[in-house]
Amino acid sequence: MSDKITPPHLARAAYVYIRQSSPQQVRHNLESGRRQYALAERARALGFKQVVVSDDDTGTTGTGCRERPGFGRLLAAVCNGDVGAVFALEASRLARNNRDWHHLIDLCVLTETLVVDAEGIYDPRLLNDRMLLGLKGTMSEFEIGILRQRAREAYNQKVPRGEWVTRVPVGYVRGGPAGIELTPDREVQAAMRGLFLRFEQTGSLRQVFLWYHQPQLVMPRLHVRDGV
Repeated sequence: MSDKITPPHLARAAYVYIRQSSPQQVRHNLESGRRQYALAERARALGFKQVVVSDDDTGTTGTGCRERPGFGRLLAAVCNGDVGAVFALEASRLARNNRDWHHLIDLCVLTETLVVDAEGIYDPRLLNDRMLLGLKGTMSEFEIGILRQRAREAYNQKVPRGEWVTRVPVGYVRGGPAGIELTPDREVQAAMRGLFLRFEQTGSLRQVFLWYHQPQLVMPRLHVRDGV
């Protein structure tokens, strides 16, 4: 046991905060979820009798652009003096922006609450520990900025080549890794060609809409499941 963990800390609860950034990560990054839930056993091994697992924010970004009810309840519990230590796998699980991160650390200082991650145990009241926690928060925010920058640069490269496709338009299917083509359904092909031909003849989207609004003319509809 670390000498930073004292009986007053153990008399309060250990809060294990669990978060993954998106539903896709929750479904596919299973090992990350297991490692985060395993922190509850670590808290018990360190002597905490009461362990609260907060996983309300799974599938929610920590950048601050979306409300996180689990993080809000964690802040309230720390503020009330109910928390002896906050457990998280790393700083990026708690927050991806310095506003939320430093708010939590400031509350931990006022209520003498520890912060525990996979690498160590930190007492925010100690100058060196607070400096290290500040660096962790800064690196977490910087990392998400780098990821966004890379994604934006990749987007800017794909758009001029016509390779950026988020959803295949009605009547089309994906053709290879970077492209779309008309669906093999010949009835749908005829309907799509008729639509463009009608636009060439009328030069008005409104006229095209009115034409195809007639009961005897049928257009393909988007299938939400496969996007075609």
